[in-house]
Amino acid sequence: MRDLQLTAVRLSLGGRVLLELDASVNAGEVLTIMGPSGSGKSSLLAFVAGFLPSAFTATGTVRLAGQDITGLPAERSGVGLLFQDPLLFPHLSVAGNLRFGLKDHHADVDASIDEALQQIGLAGYARRDPATLSGGQKARVALMRLLLSKPRAVLLDEPFSKLDAGLRHEMRELVFGHLRASGLPTLLVTHDEADALDAGGPVIVL
Repeated sequence: MRDLQLTAVRLSLGGRVLLELDASVNAGEVLTIMGPSGSGKSSLLAFVAGFLPSAFTATGTVRLAGQDITGLPAERSGVGLLFQDPLLFPHLSVAGNLRFGLKDHHADVDASIDEALQQIGLAGYARRDPATLSGGQKARVALMRLLLSKPRAVLLDEPFSKLDAGLRHEMRELVFGHLRASGLPTLLVTHDEADALDAGGPVIVL
């Protein structure tokens, strides 16, 4: 079972407890964490991903598919991250960005990239400079780069907040649809109740 388990997680800063949490996220499920700024939402993701700043004190355990990954960096734990900004590499083409995510560099990489672009409605965009893409297109490339890296779980940090309002629902459907189809346990932090509604999973309010 590819589930994500947070057990007795407690985060503190300067002696002040930010959050205490026990949670389980099943394969293909999105657990939404909501709360005001400063409530520890993004710090929780940093803890799960293994890069919580040393100023914080953290206790508790993170398990993925039964394996203890507490404190492991994301590249070792198999956790994938999607942020507010797409963070595409400006010196690489769209294809180059996707190639960076590919774990399996087999002989037909170009065909794999073409197929990936088709899945996100960007067929023919392989040679494009990321600077020429719209915000929604950049978000699609960032999503596919994440999926090509074959993560075992995914963390979403307000990934739709910088998109135009008209694009948000479309992008949420695309992102959540791909994550469900891939059977990935997903932890989403957001201020937007519409994100939680489209995610369709349980919601924890801090």
